Amino acid sequence: MAKVEEKQPIVAEIAEQIKDAQSVVLVDYRGLTVEQDTNLRRQLRAAGITYKVYKNTMMNFAFKGTAFEGLTPFLEGPSAIAISNDDATAPARLLVKLTKEAPKLEMKAGIIEGVVYDAAGVIEIAKIPSREELISKLLGSLQSPITNFARVLNQIAEKGGPGNCEAAPAAEAEAAVAAEAEAAVATEAPEAPVAEEAPEAPAEAPVAEEAPATEAPAE
Repeated sequence: MAKVEEKQPIVAEIAEQIKDAQSVVLVDYRGLTVEQDTNLRRQLRAAGITYKVYKNTMMNFAFKGTAFEGLTPFLEGPSAIAISNDDATAPARLLVKLTKEAPKLEMKAGIIEGVVYDAAGVIEIAKIPSREELISKLLGSLQSPITNFARVLNQIAEKGGPGNCEAAPAAEAEAAVAAEAEAAVATEAPEAPVAEEAPEAPAEAPVAEEAPATEAPAE
């Protein structure tokens, strides 16, 4: 009974830590030197990640009935957990990075935003950029239109204000309309020539005057 009472505070501690967690990653820390372990803990703490070594039986009890129960099958051998309440990918990203400095550190599994990942999956999750990097990229994309707008304003200022900039396009538009009108006239089919009227028939020839009758001489 005494042993059970000793376990309860530890189980409660683990349960409290994972209650609002965005992600929990299990690692095997065997083979780490004291210096490597100290460096690992320091970097995780600086990133706001809780890192602790617990007995598998304690974690098993704490995981039951929670969103992290899927980690139970991976509780074999020495285990430590890294917990993040803010950045879901932070534990995987930082732990995988630290394996380059401490090759003995091994990924076991992780649950990230409710999804269970094995060691290979955790390594893939580690490739996702941090929230700060994503925000930086987003700000860069938002600043691009602003930069273009500033460039347009600068061009307007160099041309002597918006009045001059508007006059040129207006003149160009008028010239374009005139050119289109001329082209339309030129392409119209020519009208058929009007047939010339036939000359009027000449007036009838004048009737010849009758010769005056001569009277016969009287007898």
